[in-house]
Amino acid sequence: MISLAGRDILHSFGKFVFTGFGLGLLIGVTLVMAGVYRGMVDDGKALLDNSGADLWVVQKDTLGPYAEPSSLADDAYRSLLAMPGVARVANITYLTMQVRRQGRDVRAMVVGIAPGESWASPGWPPYLVAGRHLTRGHYEAVADLASGFRIGDEMEIRRHRFRVVGLTRRMVSSSGDPMLFIPLKDAQEAQFLKDNDAIWRGRRRTAGNPTFNRPGDAGVLAAVNDAQSSSNSVNAVLVQLAPGVDAESVAATIRRWQRYTVHTRTQMEEILVGKLIATSARQIGLFLAILAVVSAAIVAFIIYTLTMDKIREIAVLKLIGTRNRTIAAMILQQALALGAIGFAVGRITATWAGPMFPKYVLLVPADSVIGFFAVMAICALASVVAIRMALQVDPAEAIGG
Repeated sequence: MISLAGRDILHSFGKFVFTGFGLGLLIGVTLVMAGVYRGMVDDGKALLDNSGADLWVVQKDTLGPYAEPSSLADDAYRSLLAMPGVARVANITYLTMQVRRQGRDVRAMVVGIAPGESWASPGWPPYLVAGRHLTRGHYEAVADLASGFRIGDEMEIRRHRFRVVGLTRRMVSSSGDPMLFIPLKDAQEAQFLKDNDAIWRGRRRTAGNPTFNRPGDAGVLAAVNDAQSSSNSVNAVLVQLAPGVDAESVAATIRRWQRYTVHTRTQMEEILVGKLIATSARQIGLFLAILAVVSAAIVAFIIYTLTMDKIREIAVLKLIGTRNRTIAAMILQQALALGAIGFAVGRITATWAGPMFPKYVLLVPADSVIGFFAVMAICALASVVAIRMALQVDPAEAIGG
């Protein structure tokens, strides 16, 4: 029985291998898409791990700072630092934007951190692969390697130029954009400070408001203008807890007494994976389902064609007394062999092509095992049509042909 299937494969070896190669490319795309989803989840978890935070304190009734905008006063950390169980706190800002580098744009998440603090403070990159951390209050940056920056490069963020003094790795946003760390004051200016024209227009609108045209309102007008030209806001306060402290109890205390929204690590994972990545996950799942159907159709068509090409041989086998079970096993083995070749080609293709994708592709061994058995199951089901047709062949066709 095995020799029968093997001899038939050798008889049409070129067609069989070429078909397996084409199927392998399709399987490779399927594995890469699964790897893209795994990479998105890993990016979200890496973002949380690299932040070094146990709690995220954000604007009330928001899902910030990653899923929604959030704005807090930058002195909010003082009251949080006095809460029981809190070991460290740090202001932080996040802004995804286009950064200018030598005449071209780089998509990145700009993170504002307080320079001069310990590198173990929340929000700081946990390690560097080159250079040093931020030590000055302005115009220095630490960049992720994926951004393409190198030590000594200059970048433009809004109206200022920054020099790269350190490089880190796998510091990415939930969408996979590389992170750039700059001093907090510079990040606040980039995110919240209006440009000169906007400030000028705001002052004109304020001066033209009848409310401020009464005598004695000059001080109020000046205060409004100062508020328009400066910002003391941050997106979140990252909190590290003392060892052994329950995160949920501290979060509940902050919610009650400080009137902020507080997210624990578990809640933040749910926000990133369950909300930000949910739509992409459904799209990838639908795409994988379509690829599975297409793969099954291709295998079914190929096995059916190969079976049709040897109708007379099957009739001869039946004429000499070969059992239907033997003929069905031959066709099934051919389908499984086609699937095995396709999966091997697909796995090699996915490993080779994964690093070329702009998104991070994480190929998990468990997905490969599941994919292998799924391919074998699809090939087995796809062979049913050819088996059914072969079993209906009349032995008389061997004589009549």
